[in-house]
Amino acid sequence: MISLEKASHPLKGDVFVPGDKSISHRSIMFGALAEGTTEITGFLESADCLSTIDCFRKLGIIIDHSMRPTNGVPTITVHGKGLHGLTDTSSTLYTGNSGTTTRLMTGILAAQPFDSAITGDNSIEKRPMNRIIKPLTQMGADVSSMMGNGCAPLIIKGRRKLHGINYRNPVASAQVKSCILLAGLYADGDTVVYEPALSRNHSEIMLQSFGADIHNEIARDGSAAAILHPGMPLHGMKINVPGDISSAAYFIAAALMVPGSELLIRNVGINKTRCGILTVLKQMGADITLQNVNESGEPRADIFVKYSELHGNQNNRFEIGGKDIPTMIDELPMVAVLAATANFDTIIKDAAELKVKESDRIATVVDNLTAMGCDIEATDDGMIIHGGKPLHGTDINTHNDHRLAMSFAIASLAAEGTTRILDDACVNISYPSFFTDLQRLL
Repeated sequence: MISLEKASHPLKGDVFVPGDKSISHRSIMFGALAEGTTEITGFLESADCLSTIDCFRKLGIIIDHSMRPTNGVPTITVHGKGLHGLTDTSSTLYTGNSGTTTRLMTGILAAQPFDSAITGDNSIEKRPMNRIIKPLTQMGADVSSMMGNGCAPLIIKGRRKLHGINYRNPVASAQVKSCILLAGLYADGDTVVYEPALSRNHSEIMLQSFGADIHNEIARDGSAAAILHPGMPLHGMKINVPGDISSAAYFIAAALMVPGSELLIRNVGINKTRCGILTVLKQMGADITLQNVNESGEPRADIFVKYSELHGNQNNRFEIGGKDIPTMIDELPMVAVLAATANFDTIIKDAAELKVKESDRIATVVDNLTAMGCDIEATDDGMIIHGGKPLHGTDINTHNDHRLAMSFAIASLAAEGTTRILDDACVNISYPSFFTDLQRLL
Protein backbone atom coordinates (compact mmCIF):
# COMPACT_ATOMS: atom_id res chain seq x y z
CA MET A 1 0.00 0.00 0.00
CA ILE A 2 1.17 3.54 -0.74
CA SER A 3 -0.33 6.73 0.71
CA LEU A 4 -0.58 9.92 -1.36
CA GLU A 5 -1.69 13.49 -0.60
CA LYS A 6 -3.14 16.33 -2.64
CA ALA A 7 -0.53 18.19 -4.71
CA SER A 8 0.76 21.18 -2.76
CA HIS A 9 2.44 22.97 -5.67
CA PRO A 10 2.49 22.95 -9.49
CA LEU A 11 4.21 20.05 -11.24
CA LYS A 12 7.23 21.21 -13.25
CA GLY A 13 9.99 19.53 -15.20
CA ASP A 14 10.83 16.79 -17.68
CA VAL A 15 9.51 13.24 -17.57
CA PHE A 16 10.90 10.18 -19.32
CA VAL A 17 8.39 7.33 -19.39
CA PRO A 18 9.39 3.69 -20.04
CA GLY A 19 9.37 2.10 -23.47
CA ASP A 20 6.13 1.24 -25.22
CA LYS A 21 4.78 -2.06 -23.91
CA SER A 22 3.14 -3.15 -27.18
CA ILE A 23 6.29 -2.47 -29.20
CA SER A 24 8.54 -4.12 -26.60
CA HIS A 25 6.51 -7.35 -26.74
CA ARG A 26 6.61 -7.44 -30.52
CA SER A 27 10.32 -6.67 -30.74
CA ILE A 28 11.07 -9.88 -28.81
CA MET A 29 8.54 -11.99 -30.72
CA PHE A 30 9.49 -10.87 -34.21
CA GLY A 31 13.20 -10.91 -33.36
CA ALA A 32 12.87 -14.54 -32.27
CA LEU A 33 11.19 -15.44 -35.58
CA ALA A 34 13.75 -13.53 -37.65
CA GLU A 35 17.02 -14.77 -39.09
CA GLY A 36 20.00 -13.21 -37.31
CA THR A 37 20.20 -10.88 -34.33
CA THR A 38 17.80 -8.13 -33.31
CA GLU A 39 19.16 -5.40 -31.03
CA ILE A 40 16.60 -3.54 -28.93
CA THR A 41 17.12 -0.31 -26.98
CA GLY A 42 14.43 1.38 -24.92
CA PHE A 43 12.88 -2.01 -24.07
CA LEU A 44 10.28 -1.94 -21.28
CA GLU A 45 11.57 -4.19 -18.51
CA SER A 46 8.20 -4.71 -16.88
CA ALA A 47 6.61 -7.93 -15.66
CA ASP A 48 4.49 -8.32 -18.82
CA CYS A 49 7.39 -7.93 -21.24
CA LEU A 50 9.68 -10.13 -19.16
CA SER A 51 7.01 -12.84 -19.47
CA THR A 52 7.44 -12.67 -23.24
CA ILE A 53 11.20 -13.05 -22.92
CA ASP A 54 10.75 -16.02 -20.59
CA CYS A 55 8.41 -17.78 -23.03
CA PHE A 56 10.83 -17.49 -25.94
CA ARG A 57 13.79 -18.61 -23.86
CA LYS A 58 11.81 -21.75 -23.04
CA LEU A 59 11.27 -22.19 -26.79
CA GLY A 60 15.03 -22.22 -27.41
CA ILE A 61 15.74 -18.58 -28.23
CA ILE A 62 18.86 -17.00 -26.71
CA ILE A 63 18.07 -13.49 -25.43
CA ASP A 64 20.86 -11.43 -23.86
CA HIS A 65 20.67 -8.34 -21.65
CA SER A 66 23.74 -6.07 -21.69
CA MET A 67 24.95 -2.46 -21.55
CA ARG A 68 26.34 -0.79 -24.65
CA PRO A 69 30.02 -0.13 -23.95
CA THR A 70 29.97 3.28 -25.66
CA ASN A 71 27.13 4.95 -23.77
CA GLY A 72 25.91 2.49 -21.16
CA VAL A 73 22.46 2.13 -22.74
CA PRO A 74 20.67 -1.10 -21.74
CA THR A 75 20.32 -3.38 -24.75
CA ILE A 76 18.36 -6.57 -25.35
CA THR A 77 19.77 -8.83 -28.06
CA VAL A 78 17.56 -11.54 -29.54
CA HIS A 79 19.37 -14.30 -31.43
CA GLY A 80 16.65 -15.23 -33.90
CA LYS A 81 16.36 -18.67 -35.47
CA GLY A 82 13.91 -17.90 -38.27
CA LEU A 83 10.27 -18.83 -38.62
CA HIS A 84 10.96 -22.52 -38.09
CA GLY A 85 13.59 -22.34 -35.36
CA LEU A 86 11.52 -22.68 -32.20
CA THR A 87 11.98 -25.89 -30.24
CA ASP A 88 9.61 -27.98 -28.15
CA THR A 89 9.30 -27.22 -24.46
CA SER A 90 8.11 -29.75 -21.93
CA SER A 91 6.62 -27.09 -19.64
CA THR A 92 3.47 -24.99 -19.96
CA LEU A 93 4.34 -21.47 -21.08
CA TYR A 94 3.38 -18.98 -18.38
CA THR A 95 2.51 -15.43 -19.43
CA GLY A 96 1.80 -13.82 -16.06
CA ASN A 97 -0.68 -10.97 -16.45
CA SER A 98 0.05 -10.37 -20.13
CA GLY A 99 -2.87 -10.70 -22.53
CA THR A 100 -0.59 -9.61 -25.39
CA THR A 101 1.85 -12.44 -24.71
CA THR A 102 -0.94 -14.99 -24.35
CA ARG A 103 -2.84 -14.13 -27.52
CA LEU A 104 0.08 -13.39 -29.84
CA MET A 105 2.08 -16.41 -28.67
CA THR A 106 -0.91 -18.65 -29.38
CA GLY A 107 -0.90 -17.52 -33.01
CA ILE A 108 2.77 -18.48 -33.29
CA LEU A 109 2.39 -21.78 -31.43
CA ALA A 110 -0.54 -22.84 -33.65
CA ALA A 111 1.89 -23.22 -36.55
CA GLN A 112 4.66 -25.16 -34.80
CA PRO A 113 5.52 -28.83 -35.37
CA PHE A 114 5.03 -29.65 -31.67
CA ASP A 115 2.27 -29.53 -29.08
CA SER A 116 2.24 -26.80 -26.47
CA ALA A 117 0.23 -25.27 -23.65
CA ILE A 118 -0.03 -21.69 -22.47
CA THR A 119 -1.61 -19.98 -19.48
CA GLY A 120 -1.25 -16.98 -17.16
CA ASP A 121 -2.31 -15.69 -13.78
CA ASN A 122 -5.83 -15.62 -12.37
CA SER A 123 -6.70 -12.56 -14.46
CA ILE A 124 -5.54 -14.17 -17.70
CA GLU A 125 -7.55 -17.31 -16.91
CA LYS A 126 -10.71 -15.16 -16.91
CA ARG A 127 -10.07 -13.23 -20.12
CA PRO A 128 -11.89 -14.32 -23.31
CA MET A 129 -9.82 -16.43 -25.69
CA ASN A 130 -12.55 -17.62 -28.06
CA ARG A 131 -11.85 -14.45 -30.02
CA ILE A 132 -8.56 -16.03 -31.12
CA ILE A 133 -9.59 -19.69 -30.98
CA LYS A 134 -12.29 -19.11 -33.61
CA PRO A 135 -10.12 -17.57 -36.37
CA LEU A 136 -7.19 -19.89 -35.68
CA THR A 137 -9.52 -22.87 -36.03
CA GLN A 138 -10.73 -21.48 -39.36
CA MET A 139 -7.07 -21.40 -40.44
CA GLY A 140 -6.74 -25.13 -39.67
CA ALA A 141 -5.17 -24.85 -36.23
CA ASP A 142 -6.10 -27.04 -33.27
CA VAL A 143 -6.46 -24.73 -30.26
CA SER A 144 -8.74 -25.49 -27.33
CA SER A 145 -9.55 -24.25 -23.86
CA MET A 146 -8.46 -26.84 -21.28
CA MET A 147 -11.40 -26.01 -19.00
CA GLY A 148 -13.87 -25.72 -21.88
CA ASN A 149 -14.80 -22.17 -20.87
CA GLY A 150 -13.15 -20.28 -23.71
CA CYS A 151 -10.32 -19.11 -21.44
CA ALA A 152 -6.75 -20.14 -20.67
CA PRO A 153 -5.11 -22.55 -20.11
CA LEU A 154 -5.00 -23.19 -23.85
CA ILE A 155 -3.87 -26.46 -25.45
CA ILE A 156 -2.31 -26.13 -28.93
CA LYS A 157 -1.84 -29.23 -31.04
CA GLY A 158 1.03 -28.81 -33.49
CA ARG A 159 1.76 -30.34 -36.89
CA ARG A 160 -1.22 -28.62 -38.50
CA LYS A 161 -1.10 -27.15 -42.00
CA LEU A 162 -2.49 -23.63 -41.85
CA HIS A 163 -4.16 -21.72 -44.65
CA GLY A 164 -4.81 -18.03 -45.05
CA ILE A 165 -8.27 -16.63 -44.35
CA ASN A 166 -10.30 -13.47 -44.77
CA TYR A 167 -11.48 -12.74 -41.24
CA ARG A 168 -13.91 -10.02 -40.17
CA ASN A 169 -13.31 -9.13 -36.56
CA PRO A 170 -16.41 -7.47 -35.07
CA VAL A 171 -14.24 -5.44 -32.67
CA ALA A 172 -11.08 -3.49 -33.44
CA SER A 173 -8.50 -5.50 -31.47
CA ALA A 174 -4.76 -5.38 -32.09
CA GLN A 175 -4.22 -8.56 -30.07
CA VAL A 176 -6.68 -10.59 -32.14
CA LYS A 177 -5.42 -9.10 -35.40
CA SER A 178 -1.78 -9.73 -34.52
CA CYS A 179 -2.49 -13.31 -33.42
CA ILE A 180 -4.07 -14.08 -36.81
CA LEU A 181 -1.29 -12.33 -38.75
CA LEU A 182 1.43 -14.23 -36.89
CA ALA A 183 -0.27 -17.52 -37.71
CA GLY A 184 -0.60 -16.19 -41.26
CA LEU A 185 3.20 -16.01 -41.58
CA TYR A 186 3.10 -19.83 -41.73
CA ALA A 187 -0.05 -20.21 -43.85
CA ASP A 188 -0.62 -21.15 -47.46
CA GLY A 189 -2.22 -18.14 -49.12
CA ASP A 190 -2.91 -14.59 -48.04
CA THR A 191 -4.36 -13.63 -44.67
CA VAL A 192 -6.62 -10.59 -44.42
CA VAL A 193 -8.06 -9.25 -41.18
CA TYR A 194 -10.91 -6.74 -41.46
CA GLU A 195 -11.83 -4.42 -38.58
CA PRO A 196 -14.52 -1.77 -38.07
CA ALA A 197 -11.68 0.70 -37.38
CA LEU A 198 -7.90 0.46 -37.53
CA SER A 199 -6.61 -0.93 -34.23
CA ARG A 200 -3.01 -0.49 -33.12
CA ASN A 201 -0.83 -1.24 -36.13
CA HIS A 202 2.50 -1.82 -34.38
CA SER A 203 2.58 -5.38 -35.74
CA GLU A 204 2.14 -4.25 -39.33
CA ILE A 205 4.76 -1.50 -39.06
CA MET A 206 7.32 -3.73 -37.38
CA LEU A 207 6.71 -6.83 -39.49
CA GLN A 208 7.18 -4.70 -42.60
CA SER A 209 10.51 -3.44 -41.20
CA PHE A 210 11.56 -7.04 -40.56
CA GLY A 211 10.85 -7.87 -44.22
CA ALA A 212 7.30 -9.23 -44.26
CA ASP A 213 4.97 -8.38 -47.15
CA ILE A 214 2.19 -6.70 -45.18
CA HIS A 215 0.21 -3.48 -45.33
CA ASN A 216 -2.96 -1.76 -44.13
CA GLU A 217 -5.82 -0.44 -46.23
CA ILE A 218 -8.32 2.10 -44.85
CA ALA A 219 -11.79 2.43 -46.40
CA ARG A 220 -13.69 5.69 -46.67
CA ASP A 221 -15.97 4.69 -43.81
CA GLY A 222 -12.95 4.21 -41.53
CA SER A 223 -13.00 0.42 -41.59
CA ALA A 224 -9.62 -1.18 -42.09
CA ALA A 225 -7.88 -4.26 -43.39
CA ALA A 226 -4.47 -5.75 -42.61
CA ILE A 227 -3.23 -7.77 -45.59
CA LEU A 228 -0.37 -10.28 -45.30
CA HIS A 229 1.25 -12.13 -48.21
CA PRO A 230 3.28 -14.96 -46.60
CA GLY A 231 6.54 -16.45 -47.83
CA MET A 232 9.02 -13.69 -47.02
CA PRO A 233 11.64 -14.46 -44.35
CA LEU A 234 12.13 -12.03 -41.48
CA HIS A 235 15.56 -10.51 -40.89
CA GLY A 236 17.02 -9.23 -37.63
CA MET A 237 17.27 -5.47 -37.19
CA LYS A 238 17.94 -2.67 -34.70
CA ILE A 239 14.91 -1.30 -32.82
CA ASN A 240 14.67 1.78 -30.65
CA VAL A 241 11.45 1.62 -28.63
CA PRO A 242 9.71 4.99 -28.04
CA GLY A 243 8.14 5.89 -24.70
CA ASP A 244 4.69 4.44 -24.04
CA ILE A 245 1.87 6.94 -24.52
CA SER A 246 -0.28 4.89 -22.12
CA SER A 247 2.32 5.62 -19.43
CA ALA A 248 2.65 9.25 -20.54
CA ALA A 249 -1.14 9.66 -20.13
CA TYR A 250 -0.84 9.73 -16.35
CA PHE A 251 1.52 12.69 -16.39
CA ILE A 252 -0.48 14.44 -19.11
CA ALA A 253 -3.52 14.22 -16.85
CA ALA A 254 -1.53 15.27 -13.79
CA ALA A 255 -0.36 18.47 -15.50
CA LEU A 256 -3.91 19.26 -16.64
CA MET A 257 -5.31 18.72 -13.12
CA VAL A 258 -2.84 20.63 -10.93
CA PRO A 259 -3.01 24.44 -11.38
CA GLY A 260 0.16 26.06 -12.71
CA SER A 261 1.74 22.80 -13.89
CA GLU A 262 3.96 22.47 -16.96
CA LEU A 263 5.46 19.11 -17.93
CA LEU A 264 7.56 18.02 -20.89
CA ILE A 265 7.23 14.27 -21.50
CA ARG A 266 10.06 13.21 -23.77
CA ASN A 267 10.32 10.72 -26.66
CA VAL A 268 6.75 9.39 -26.56
CA GLY A 269 5.25 7.25 -29.32
CA ILE A 270 2.51 9.13 -31.18
CA ASN A 271 1.27 6.40 -33.52
CA LYS A 272 -2.15 7.55 -34.80
CA THR A 273 -3.72 4.27 -33.72
CA ARG A 274 -2.64 4.97 -30.13
CA CYS A 275 -2.77 8.73 -29.50
CA GLY A 276 -6.52 9.30 -29.41
CA ILE A 277 -6.12 10.70 -25.91
CA LEU A 278 -4.22 13.69 -27.34
CA THR A 279 -6.96 14.41 -29.87
CA VAL A 280 -9.77 14.09 -27.34
CA LEU A 281 -8.07 16.18 -24.65
CA LYS A 282 -7.31 18.95 -27.15
CA GLN A 283 -11.01 18.97 -28.08
CA MET A 284 -11.73 19.45 -24.37
CA GLY A 285 -9.46 22.50 -24.30
CA ALA A 286 -6.20 20.95 -23.11
CA ASP A 287 -3.03 22.93 -23.84
CA ILE A 288 -0.90 20.18 -25.41
CA THR A 289 1.80 20.72 -28.04
CA LEU A 290 4.14 18.30 -29.79
CA GLN A 291 7.84 19.10 -30.11
CA ASN A 292 10.73 17.36 -31.91
CA VAL A 293 8.38 15.21 -33.98
CA ASN A 294 10.07 12.26 -35.72
CA GLU A 295 7.82 10.29 -38.09
CA SER A 296 10.29 7.69 -39.36
CA GLY A 297 9.22 4.15 -38.42
CA GLU A 298 7.16 4.39 -35.25
CA PRO A 299 6.42 8.15 -34.93
CA ARG A 300 7.48 9.86 -31.72
CA ALA A 301 7.64 13.32 -30.17
CA ASP A 302 8.11 15.28 -26.96
CA ILE A 303 4.73 16.21 -25.44
CA PHE A 304 4.49 19.59 -23.67
CA VAL A 305 1.45 19.93 -21.38
CA LYS A 306 0.27 23.01 -19.45
CA TYR A 307 -2.47 23.19 -16.83
CA SER A 308 -5.80 23.87 -18.55
CA GLU A 309 -9.41 24.33 -17.50
CA LEU A 310 -11.21 21.77 -19.62
CA HIS A 311 -14.63 22.44 -21.11
CA GLY A 312 -17.50 20.57 -22.72
CA ASN A 313 -19.63 21.69 -25.66
CA GLN A 314 -22.46 24.23 -25.63
CA ASN A 315 -24.60 21.81 -23.59
CA ASN A 316 -21.82 21.55 -20.99
CA ARG A 317 -21.07 17.92 -21.84
CA PHE A 318 -18.49 15.97 -23.80
CA GLU A 319 -18.94 12.59 -25.47
CA ILE A 320 -16.21 10.04 -26.17
CA GLY A 321 -17.10 7.06 -28.34
CA GLY A 322 -17.02 5.50 -31.78
CA LYS A 323 -13.69 5.33 -33.58
CA ASP A 324 -11.90 7.22 -30.82
CA ILE A 325 -12.27 4.29 -28.41
CA PRO A 326 -9.75 1.83 -29.99
CA THR A 327 -7.13 4.60 -30.08
CA MET A 328 -7.34 5.25 -26.32
CA ILE A 329 -8.85 2.13 -24.73
CA ASP A 330 -6.10 1.78 -22.10
CA GLU A 331 -6.24 5.47 -21.23
CA LEU A 332 -9.99 5.58 -20.52
CA PRO A 333 -9.65 5.00 -16.74
CA MET A 334 -7.31 8.00 -16.58
CA VAL A 335 -9.67 10.06 -18.75
CA ALA A 336 -12.56 9.19 -16.42
CA VAL A 337 -10.58 10.41 -13.41
CA LEU A 338 -9.66 13.61 -15.23
CA ALA A 339 -13.30 14.12 -16.22
CA ALA A 340 -14.31 13.88 -12.57
CA THR A 341 -12.33 17.05 -11.88
CA ALA A 342 -13.87 19.01 -14.79
CA ASN A 343 -17.03 21.11 -14.50
CA PHE A 344 -19.14 19.31 -17.09
CA ASP A 345 -20.61 15.90 -17.88
CA THR A 346 -18.49 13.37 -19.78
CA ILE A 347 -20.09 10.38 -21.50
CA ILE A 348 -17.85 7.43 -22.40
CA LYS A 349 -19.62 4.94 -24.68
CA ASP A 350 -18.83 2.09 -27.12
CA ALA A 351 -16.24 0.86 -24.60
CA ALA A 352 -17.64 -2.51 -23.48
CA GLU A 353 -14.14 -3.91 -24.08
CA LEU A 354 -13.23 -2.32 -20.72
CA LYS A 355 -15.15 -5.12 -19.01
CA VAL A 356 -12.65 -7.78 -20.13
CA LYS A 357 -9.35 -6.10 -19.34
CA GLU A 358 -7.22 -6.92 -16.29
CA SER A 359 -10.32 -6.03 -14.30
CA ASP A 360 -13.83 -4.93 -15.23
CA ARG A 361 -12.64 -1.37 -15.69
CA ILE A 362 -16.13 0.06 -15.95
CA ALA A 363 -17.14 -1.31 -12.55
CA THR A 364 -13.82 -0.65 -10.85
CA VAL A 365 -13.50 2.93 -12.09
CA VAL A 366 -17.10 3.71 -11.09
CA ASP A 367 -16.71 2.12 -7.65
CA ASN A 368 -13.48 3.90 -6.82
CA LEU A 369 -14.53 7.31 -8.14
CA THR A 370 -17.79 7.01 -6.23
CA ALA A 371 -15.79 6.30 -3.08
CA MET A 372 -13.85 9.51 -3.73
CA GLY A 373 -17.07 11.55 -3.95
CA CYS A 374 -17.61 11.69 -7.71
CA ASP A 375 -21.11 11.60 -9.20
CA ILE A 376 -20.67 8.79 -11.73
CA GLU A 377 -22.80 6.00 -13.15
CA ALA A 378 -21.99 2.86 -15.11
CA THR A 379 -23.64 2.04 -18.43
CA ASP A 380 -23.58 -1.16 -20.47
CA ASP A 381 -20.71 0.10 -22.61
CA GLY A 382 -19.09 2.86 -20.58
CA MET A 383 -19.91 5.45 -17.95
CA ILE A 384 -21.32 8.92 -17.37
CA ILE A 385 -19.25 11.24 -15.21
CA HIS A 386 -20.96 14.30 -13.73
CA GLY A 387 -17.79 16.24 -13.05
CA GLY A 388 -16.98 19.06 -10.69
CA LYS A 389 -17.78 17.59 -7.27
CA PRO A 390 -14.88 17.80 -4.79
CA LEU A 391 -12.89 14.59 -4.47
CA HIS A 392 -11.61 13.23 -1.19
CA GLY A 393 -9.03 10.62 -0.37
CA THR A 394 -10.03 7.03 0.32
CA ASP A 395 -8.73 3.48 0.01
CA ILE A 396 -8.46 2.48 -3.66
CA ASN A 397 -9.01 -1.19 -4.50
CA THR A 398 -6.87 -1.75 -7.58
CA HIS A 399 -8.14 -5.31 -8.24
CA ASN A 400 -4.46 -5.90 -9.14
CA ASP A 401 -5.00 -3.72 -12.23
CA HIS A 402 -1.99 -1.54 -13.01
CA ARG A 403 -4.05 1.03 -14.96
CA LEU A 404 -6.37 1.48 -11.96
CA ALA A 405 -3.47 1.94 -9.55
CA MET A 406 -1.81 4.63 -11.65
CA SER A 407 -5.04 6.43 -12.58
CA PHE A 408 -6.11 6.79 -8.95
CA ALA A 409 -2.62 7.79 -7.85
CA ILE A 410 -3.09 10.77 -10.17
CA ALA A 411 -6.61 11.31 -8.78
CA SER A 412 -4.99 11.77 -5.35
CA LEU A 413 -3.35 14.97 -6.60
CA ALA A 414 -6.79 16.65 -6.71
CA ALA A 415 -8.32 14.97 -3.65
CA GLU A 416 -8.47 16.36 -0.13
CA GLY A 417 -6.91 14.13 2.50
CA THR A 418 -5.04 10.89 2.10
CA THR A 419 -5.51 8.46 -0.78
CA ARG A 420 -4.19 4.94 -0.20
CA ILE A 421 -3.49 2.75 -3.22
CA LEU A 422 -3.91 -0.88 -2.19
CA ASP A 423 -1.81 -3.49 -4.00
CA ASP A 424 0.36 -0.73 -5.48
CA ALA A 425 2.94 -3.31 -6.66
CA CYS A 426 0.71 -4.13 -9.64
CA VAL A 427 2.26 -1.14 -11.47
CA ASN A 428 5.23 -3.45 -12.12
CA ILE A 429 3.13 -4.99 -14.90
CA SER A 430 3.75 -1.97 -17.14
CA TYR A 431 5.58 0.83 -15.28
CA PRO A 432 7.83 -0.35 -12.42
CA SER A 433 9.22 3.13 -11.65
CA PHE A 434 5.85 4.93 -11.72
CA PHE A 435 5.64 5.93 -8.07
CA THR A 436 9.30 6.99 -8.02
CA ASP A 437 8.75 9.19 -11.10
CA LEU A 438 5.58 10.65 -9.60
CA GLN A 439 7.18 11.39 -6.22
CA ARG A 440 10.01 13.25 -7.97
CA LEU A 441 7.47 15.82 -9.22
CA LEU A 442 5.66 16.29 -5.89
